[in-house]
Amino acid sequence: MQEKEFDRKNIFGKGAENTAYAKFFTGNSYLKPLTSPDRKPFFANVTFEPGCRNNWHIHRAEKGGGQILLCVAGSGWYQEWGKPARSLHAGDVVEIPADVKHWHGAKSDSWFSHISVEIPGEGTANEWLEPVTDEAYAALTRE
Repeated sequence: MQEKEFDRKNIFGKGAENTAYAKFFTGNSYLKPLTSPDRKPFFANVTFEPGCRNNWHIHRAEKGGGQILLCVAGSGWYQEWGKPARSLHAGDVVEIPADVKHWHGAKSDSWFSHISVEIPGEGTANEWLEPVTDEAYAALTRE
């Protein structure tokens, strides 16, 4: 999906460049908070340029926690460690339990946007890990 068409379909808007977390992404991402970060759960629209993805990461929690992705526009990927990647499109929902290693991002030929919902819990923290390799990412387009 091209940027102009994507911008028309991305009803929450791109937001500002996600510079605070840029070191955990391959490519450029954008962040538009939809609720106050102090409010739980916190909702934010995360937008990925084509080919952009976040590093492998884990939402740690002693109790509760995890993340929900509500796909808004474009086309992307979600993958849990040791499992095949899942193709994502507007309207898809991904429920990610606490303590599951995963990554998500745009397909190489499309912008992608999802609402990220941080599930409240006790002792929660995000653990950022290694980047998704270019080789592993490129292999998805051949599937």
